[in-house]
This record gives sequence, C-alpha cells and structure tokens, in this order.
Amino acid sequence: MSASRLTLLAFAFAASVHAELSLDVPVIELKPNPEDEEVETTFKFRNKGDKTVKILGLESACSCLSAELDKAEYKPGEVGTGHASFKVSTFVGRHEKFVTVNTDDPKQPDWQINFILDVPAVVDIKPKNLQWWIGDEAKSKACLVQFVGPEPMKIIKITPTRENVTFDLKEIKEGREYLITVTPKNTEEVTMGALKIETNSSIAKYRYQLAFFTITKKPEPQPAATAATKP
Repeated sequence: MSASRLTLLAFAFAASVHAELSLDVPVIELKPNPEDEEVETTFKFRNKGDKTVKILGLESACSCLSAELDKAEYKPGEVGTGHASFKVSTFVGRHEKFVTVNTDDPKQPDWQINFILDVPAVVDIKPKNLQWWIGDEAKSKACLVQFVGPEPMKIIKITPTRENVTFDLKEIKEGREYLITVTPKNTEEVTMGALKIETNSSIAKYRYQLAFFTITKKPEPQPAATAATKP
C-alpha cells in the first residue's frame, strides 16, 4: 500500500474518532431554600466518544457560579463527577446559568454545562415602582407587599428617601399582605426615590426591601407616519 494511501486512511480514522462529554440530564436544576446564601451540587457526566478527552479549563458565565471536575482526563466510556456552587445572594425566580468546559477535542472544544437556579419568592411587591408624570394631579397610588414565603412577616418601619412624598401603611392580612399608599406633595420636579421597608424577618437578607417612586417628564408624542404618495 502506498504511503499516500496510508496517510489518507490514517486521516479518515482520526476524523472518525472523537470524544463527546455529555450529562445524563439536559440541565442541572437547583432549588435552594429561601434562607440559603449558597447552594452546592454534584453531577455526573460521561465521555460517550471513542477518544480520551483532556480538560483544558473551565469558564463560568457568572461570578455567582463556580464549578470543577474531578479529573483532567476522561477515557472513552468513563464517568466523571463535577461539583458546582452557587452564591444565591438576592436572586429570586428562575435563572439560567452555564459553565463552559474547554477540551482538546476539535469536534467539541467547548462543552457547555447548563444550570437552572430556581429560588422561591419570599417577598412580592406590586407594582415595584409608582410613577407620576410632571404636571400630573398629585393623586395617591399604592403598592401591595405580600410575604409569600413559608413564614409570615410584618412591616415594622418604612423610611422614604425623599421628602416630597407621604405614605400610609395598611395591614390587609396579618403577616402576609400590606398596602402602602404613597402621595406626592407635588409633581412639579423630577423626583426619583425609594421606600425603605424594614421587616421582622428572621432571615437577614429579607429584613430590608425597596419599593420605588418616580416623577418624570412625559415622553414627547411621536409624529404619525405619513403614507407615501404616488407621483
């Protein structure tokens, strides 16, 4: 067999051999408790290819997520273990994050591991921002604060960051629902402020909440588009 023929066969064989790192599940989902500041998990994956793969590095798309693998090299069919850690911080709701694993496999140089962080809500404020236009009548507007976590909470103090508003607090359902009514003294100037809401939560990160209020200029109306006329 000629040298060129051998070279072609070797190239074809090399092209057919590849590594394929893959999770057993489409995505790794975590559901921390409301009080958790950090949550950790381990996960399994497999090299489903027919070539040993080397790990060259890991990159996280978010500083809140870090991960590591148990080895730097995985043979065909070998199962690996990974470990991930999330800093929950003030996250609420579902958040999609990922880590990119850099490998020496030209067919899979970047393997993405997907995570979903699903943090249960404890406090719900609707609407989060009360808004007036400059020149509006200084009418009262209200937001509803609901404590939807497993433990009831009470609002024990509210402090506005601006003197241009007054507020009234009404308890709708003890430990669960409170109505905050905000009234601007006037709407003559642009104002951006917040209500600092202090609660008696036993969880430190839920002891203080914010609701916002703004007085802003009304957007200028956009001119209506004119239809093109035929010549």
